Amino acid sequence: ERLIVAELIREKALLQTREEIPHAIAVDIEEMKPRDNGDMYVRATIYVERDSQKGIVIGKRGSLLKEIGAQARADIQMLLGCKVFLDLWVKVKKDWRNRDNILKDFGFQD
Repeated sequence: ERLIVAELIREKALLQTREEIPHAIAVDIEEMKPRDNGDMYVRATIYVERDSQKGIVIGKRGSLLKEIGAQARADIQMLLGCKVFLDLWVKVKKDWRNRDNILKDFGFQD
């Protein structure tokens, strides 16, 4: 489930940023746990390679990140069959696509 949730978030981020950030996005699910009320809490970090990409993903006053979260949340709720609180963060991890250990951590390599 964690991998599918990460890919749903990544898909929405790529769709929203279109060609501005081609494939330079990875998503790591930091925490995913059910709450006492039956809702699911998901904390995810969207990683980009450069500071300029971080600004693009966040958007003006957080508008793009909010839209990514809303679209991803809808799909995740359908997948899990419960309400989801999605906590998204954006961080820069320089040159992550060229480092094998990071690619493995993100699930891109075996």
